[in-house]
Amino acid sequence: MPPLVVACALGIEKLALRGGGRGGAPAALTVVRTGMGPAHARRTVARVLGREPWQDAAVIASGFCAGLAPGMHPGDVVVAEETRDGDGVTPCDGTALLVAALTRALPGHTVHTGPLTGSDHVVRGPERAALRAGGALAVDMESAATLRTALSAGPRPVAAVRVVVDAPEHELVRIGTVRGGISAFRVLRSVLPAFVEWHRSLLLPRR
Repeated sequence: MPPLVVACALGIEKLALRGGGRGGAPAALTVVRTGMGPAHARRTVARVLGREPWQDAAVIASGFCAGLAPGMHPGDVVVAEETRDGDGVTPCDGTALLVAALTRALPGHTVHTGPLTGSDHVVRGPERAALRAGGALAVDMESAATLRTALSAGPRPVAAVRVVVDAPEHELVRIGTVRGGISAFRVLRSVLPAFVEWHRSLLLPRR
């Protein structure tokens, strides 16, 4: 089985993901901090996948996001069916597997599924409404660039899972300084076992 790379942008996201435990995880698993924005994501993911033992790794983009749909709350989980940005659309693999695994790992939490759109800046107010009108469920800055870069380095399973840190009715200023940010952090600490289950269930051969 190929290894697994989980890519996130922020130190606080990496802290949450690494703190969630690695029970049952493959020996070759790494959580990589890319830095904020699509340019940082592209550079870091290309560098990681260019060296042993990660060339054939499955890749999951994870961390926090902004929810776009009314009724979403901090701590909700978004599993992307596809990622979008100005460079195109990237379909995700094993979405149903991830939804099922996350539902088991996070009882009582809402798991949404739909398009995840990318931006090169923090999106607020009317711009969020415009993205929602285009069909997107949530927005972040790195997932689309991460998955496209991963596939440009060779065929592999890719996915994106984000935890809502703010939403239309719950817009936040700084992660970790209010209750919604703390809630999202706690949820992100619990997702790694579901990622491992997804990774094992796909059973895709090396290229």
